[in-house]
Amino acid sequence: MALDAFDRALIAATQGGLPLVARPYEAVGAMLGVPGEQVRERLARMLDEGLVRRIGAVPNHYRLGYTANGMSVWDVDDTQVAALGRQVAALPGVSHCYRRPRHLPHWPYNLFAMLHGPSRAHVEQQAVQIAGLLGDACRAHDILYSTAILKKTGLRLKED
Repeated sequence: MALDAFDRALIAATQGGLPLVARPYEAVGAMLGVPGEQVRERLARMLDEGLVRRIGAVPNHYRLGYTANGMSVWDVDDTQVAALGRQVAALPGVSHCYRRPRHLPHWPYNLFAMLHGPSRAHVEQQAVQIAGLLGDACRAHDILYSTAILKKTGLRLKED
């Protein structure tokens, strides 16, 4: 897809994230000298065209006090994993949940749910809740705790 000058300016203005203000599109528009509605409409078209996959908030869990972050991994019966995964995803302590293929014999897990809490004990209590929800459909699980903060970045333009 060819980017015009406005697209490039818009990406450059938003590649570090939207401003943390009540009306972020208007703030970006003010930087670019256009109405906020034009910013919103062009970002929506970029989404429709597949240039941008999503626009969403990415909270900094550490700054919110959630210093224990663990990916809980579950070996769930394949005939029940879809329905149970939707229930796990709806739990308040789960920030994201998805199904992945197993890699036997070393990796039997097919359901992943990211848990956040102020302590490992809190995260482990959330895992107990998930285990109760999964019941006999779950054969095994583990929690893989974060050891480093990984910087997530959005769309970037190459420097000329």
